[in-house]
Amino acid sequence: MQSDYLVHPNIDPIIVSIGPFDLRWYGLMYLVGFLFAWWWGNRQCRMPHYAAQGWTEKRFSDLLFWAFMGVILGGRVGYVLFYQFERFIDNPLYLFDITSGGMSFHGGLLGVLTVLWIFSVKSKQSFLAIGDFVAPLVPVGLGAGRIGNFINGELWGRVTDVPWAMIFPAAGPEPRHPSQLYQAGLEGLALFVILAFYSRKPRPTGAIGGLFLIGYGLARFVVEYARQPDEHLGLLLFGWSMGQWLSAPMIVGGVLLMVFAYKRGSKA
Repeated sequence: MQSDYLVHPNIDPIIVSIGPFDLRWYGLMYLVGFLFAWWWGNRQCRMPHYAAQGWTEKRFSDLLFWAFMGVILGGRVGYVLFYQFERFIDNPLYLFDITSGGMSFHGGLLGVLTVLWIFSVKSKQSFLAIGDFVAPLVPVGLGAGRIGNFINGELWGRVTDVPWAMIFPAAGPEPRHPSQLYQAGLEGLALFVILAFYSRKPRPTGAIGGLFLIGYGLARFVVEYARQPDEHLGLLLFGWSMGQWLSAPMIVGGVLLMVFAYKRGSKA
């Protein structure tokens, strides 16, 4: 292997400390994702086909707050149960040890889906229609979160000799895929562009949500081949990582949802 690989810039994860309060890059990325979702969601409320469904800025702001809570709570619970279950069994209080970090997208997704279901029951609106509205708001936050992972020098990729490989000091001297940036580009930017373009016009109810599931599932499944598996889990059945096993049902579910949506044909 060549010796002139890129080296991770080793950015301080704390932007500024004010007394006992630390402003961290990762937390700032969550704020970026939240603010973008707020801006784009309000923009969608002004689109004729969404306004016809009864979406207003006030209604959306109510949903956004609870959806954000679903991301935080679901993301933490999902991380502990999917990736640190044995640690949780040894010490159930680990679930509340947020200072040690740890969030799972798939857990966050389940948290948001729970919030959307409750919102749909209370508002007496189609769960799938609400999911279609929310889906384009998610990718930018995902991409920002991956940039936060990169800044923290965590969740690095597998060892490689590609020209753009990077040495992450915390992972050792071997050059690795900067897989966080792959995920930011695919799960974040590319998926947002696809969903934003697709949702410009009315689509069969459930189709936008289905496309999100397919797009994220495929992006995550592919990038997992370049991402270092969790050390305590390793590779599982078929040589798949936990991330791939959690993403595969999303792909299948997204395909089934889009087939159902187009066969049904109705638009919310």
